[in-house]
Amino acid sequence: MTGQRIGYVRVSTFDQNPERQLEGIQVNRTFMDKASGKDVNREQLDALMGFARSGDTVIVHSMDRLARNLDDLRRIVQTLTEKGVRIDFIKENLSFTGEDSPMANLMLSVMGAFAEFERALLKERQREGIALAKQRGVYRGRKRSLTDADITILKSRVASGEKKAHIARDLGISRETLYQYLRIKK
Repeated sequence: MTGQRIGYVRVSTFDQNPERQLEGIQVNRTFMDKASGKDVNREQLDALMGFARSGDTVIVHSMDRLARNLDDLRRIVQTLTEKGVRIDFIKENLSFTGEDSPMANLMLSVMGAFAEFERALLKERQREGIALAKQRGVYRGRKRSLTDADITILKSRVASGEKKAHIARDLGISRETLYQYLRIKK
C-alpha cells in the first residue's frame, strides 16, 4: 500500500502567494508555515514531521522552502527518510528515500549549500542597498507599529505598574519592541 502525498509550503511574508509552490501537484494534505526560513520554530513543519509515516511522500517546492541552512536540510531529510518517508523537491528535481546513493547524498549537500549561499548573497545585497539608501537619505527603516497616541498610552500603562508582557500582548507587539518605544524620548 502506498502512503499519503504530503505537501509542505513555506512563505516568508504574508503577501507571498503560497499556492504557486505546489501548483498542479496532487497532495492529500498540506502543511504551510508563514515564517522566515531562519526561524527555528515552524509549527507546521514540526506538525508534518510528527504526521508523516512510513510509505508517505513529502513534496516541497524547493530545498530553501524546507530548511534554514545545509545542516537543517540534512537533519530534516535524514529524520524523515529514517522513518521511511520519501522527500521530493520539485524545483531541483531530486528525491530522497534513505536508500540513496553516495551521488544523491552529494547532490543534497551541494544543492543545499547553493541555497544557503544564495540566501547569504541576497542578505548581503540587501545590506548594501540599505547602506546606499541611508547615504542618499531615503531610507526610513521599518514602519512603526504604534502611533504617537499608542506610545503615550503604552508609557502611561507602564508608569501605572501594569505588566509589560501584558501591555505588549494587548498592543500586538513584542516585549523588545515595547522596550524600544520606552526608550523614545518625548
